[in-house]
Amino acid sequence: MSSAVDSVRDPLDKAWKTLRHHNIKYSELLLMFLKAGLAVSTFFLITLFFYLTLSYHQPLHRNNNNNNISFKYMIQHKTTEQKHHPTNISHLLFGIGGSASSWQTRRHYSELWWRRGVTRGHVWLDTELPENETWPATSPPYRVSADTSAFKYTCSYGSRSAIRLARIVKESFELGMENVRWFVLGDDDTVFFLDNLVTVLSKYDHNEMYYVGGNSESVEQNVIHFYTMAFGGGGFAISYPLAKELVRILDGCIDRYAEFYGSDQKIQGCISEIGVQVTKEPGFHQVDIHGNPYGLLAAHPVAPLVSLHHLDYVDPIFPNMDRVDAVKKLITAYELDPGRALQKSFCYDLRRNWSVSVSWGYAVELYPSLPTAKDLEMAFRTFDTWRSSSDGPFTFNTRPVSGDTCEKPLGYMLDRVRSAGGDKTRSSYKRHFDVSGKECSRGEYARALAVQYVDVSAPRFSKDLWKKAPRRQCCEVVNGPDDAKNSVVRVRIRGCRRFESVTPP
Repeated sequence: MSSAVDSVRDPLDKAWKTLRHHNIKYSELLLMFLKAGLAVSTFFLITLFFYLTLSYHQPLHRNNNNNNISFKYMIQHKTTEQKHHPTNISHLLFGIGGSASSWQTRRHYSELWWRRGVTRGHVWLDTELPENETWPATSPPYRVSADTSAFKYTCSYGSRSAIRLARIVKESFELGMENVRWFVLGDDDTVFFLDNLVTVLSKYDHNEMYYVGGNSESVEQNVIHFYTMAFGGGGFAISYPLAKELVRILDGCIDRYAEFYGSDQKIQGCISEIGVQVTKEPGFHQVDIHGNPYGLLAAHPVAPLVSLHHLDYVDPIFPNMDRVDAVKKLITAYELDPGRALQKSFCYDLRRNWSVSVSWGYAVELYPSLPTAKDLEMAFRTFDTWRSSSDGPFTFNTRPVSGDTCEKPLGYMLDRVRSAGGDKTRSSYKRHFDVSGKECSRGEYARALAVQYVDVSAPRFSKDLWKKAPRRQCCEVVNGPDDAKNSVVRVRIRGCRRFESVTPP
């Protein structure tokens, strides 16, 4: 043991004696080592900096071993960039529930919003098309759903197709398409307003588990099918992380909820097992009503218009037009200014004691009186409930339409809309006459009856406004001198000033 220690100690003693022989102090030796170490470290860091700089600017070749560091860095940079890049239409994957037997009669609704080469997704059919039938080039591509005969379905008044439609999210997920942030589900008669849909989904972190949609307008529907559910016809969106969890349990869950009527009910039941709640967005419209949808659309909430459903079950949204052409007319206004579509503004003309209510891109109401803001924002009940065709209740406040012509406002429907240069638009609304042909004979109506058009100017609606607390925009009547012969009322919509309110005198 001692010999081993000596073998180590002897060389050290010799080294120390040598240093002393040359009169080199220990502190001087330590200083020499520190200076040498600093020089070597500096040289190493400079060399590493130039190496990484050159590697970063080298062309990227997957098979070049010398560029492995650069390749890994670029991949990590690209992944980080994608993660924080704002959501756009390419991040959405649509799953549309359809049927081979009814697609030809209902495809026009999907073709109104589908952007060929831009939107991604499929119509999911129950069977293959007949051999003599060609799939329309203007329609979204289709796929055939998997067989669901082995699943249980015990709802006595429903259809087994609910199982197939519930599995669309699973079959879409299993396609493994890249860069999907949101799975958007809807029916073959759902009309989506894509720019606004993207605006709404962009508010949420797609890396979290989100379930976004809306309820039914009819209370009786929500009582039967759950207030906690996003109704499928109005469309709803599921973020990728939630879809990943959902598809893992979906098939077993469908059997557990065999008594549920619809696909949206089944999906909500499964999502409730994961513990995620629906995030309600008022721009998704199930349109669970019958009759004239005017009251619903003319009192749109302060939120982007995202979807419309059940358009075959209500009157055309514009009078004297067929249903599809009427929707096309609304889309014409929407495409010019997506964020402003159906947005409501109202103001007073105190010189004539008039009130003007504008539902941009759709309709204007002119009152020869000064009703309160609460009355002006409330929907006219021009429709009935979905199930019982009664006058309510609904999930929003309504007011009855009086049978007295003098108690009703004068109505104007969109005539045309155009760009006014720069970031402004001009829309014109033409007087819509009551089918009964009756007009109020009161004196205060005389001047109002002369108005045949309402001309509305507005700045284009900035999407950034939806990132702020929602507020209805303000307006003002900008006519010249009071003139009973004036057939046009001009209105300017603008952002509200500080401390501005719509308060009657």
